[in-house]
Amino acid sequence: MTLKDNLLGLMIIFIWGFNFVVIAWGVQDMPPLLMGAARFLCVALLGSLFVAKPGIPWRWMALYAITLCFGQFALLFSALAFGMPAGLASIVLQSQALFTILFSIVLLKEQLHRTQLIALTIAFFGLWAISSAGQSTDMTLIGFMLTIAGAMSWAIGNIVNRKITQLGYQANLGLVVWSAWIAVIPFALSSYYIEGPEVIPQTFESFNLSSALVLLYLAIGASILGYSMWGALLSRYPAGQVAPLTLGVPVVGIMCASFFLGETLNSGQILGILLVMLSLFINAFGKRLFNKKQLA
Repeated sequence: MTLKDNLLGLMIIFIWGFNFVVIAWGVQDMPPLLMGAARFLCVALLGSLFVAKPGIPWRWMALYAITLCFGQFALLFSALAFGMPAGLASIVLQSQALFTILFSIVLLKEQLHRTQLIALTIAFFGLWAISSAGQSTDMTLIGFMLTIAGAMSWAIGNIVNRKITQLGYQANLGLVVWSAWIAVIPFALSSYYIEGPEVIPQTFESFNLSSALVLLYLAIGASILGYSMWGALLSRYPAGQVAPLTLGVPVVGIMCASFFLGETLNSGQILGILLVMLSLFINAFGKRLFNKKQLA
């Protein structure tokens, strides 16, 4: 990569890592499901002014919206509202990479590589260490389980994304922007029936500059700007060279959560984080290293 593109990659890592702190700030002032509806409404309103609607059938866009947009973020936002520390959420959510492997085997009949099995095993013990160590910290079990569920929804969305690509369509920023129109609907309905109709006027009455900045960051920064830059890198470099950049997201997330939110980790959680990061590293680079050894 050129120096410019390396800096672009670092900017993406920071935007997506800091995103978890912004979500934690947001759920302090807004109900999580209503915040999700507002976030994706902003993405749809702002993005559709500049990004053309992709030629993807609405049924596939709906599947993408329900899994990767609504499912992932409804569960993640709720997790942080129910006691999941932002730093830990940034690492636990990355288990989506391992769930994607499992769902690919079941739904797409893909073969399991030896290094993927090793990565899955290490990730299991890492997540178990984090959940067990959380009993002596501020992390709640429901927050942890909601984050895991969010990772699983993201993984299913990855399968949908892969199918869209296999059908010959481009799963780019246009899909992110225009599927947001669909994601608003389940967010709004869930907020109305779960959080209650009274939260809407209450939230608007207490809406302030902080709430507006949170929504703008989530919509413009994390979604539109983040995915635009990500797409630019993928258009210039192989996916295998770009994808490992996401390993830096939880590192930034943990550091930002420590600095801005004062979150701390116990030894069990640190061990779990190291194991999960190791599993992600093996998943990203293991097959390549294994093949080099085979050739040697």
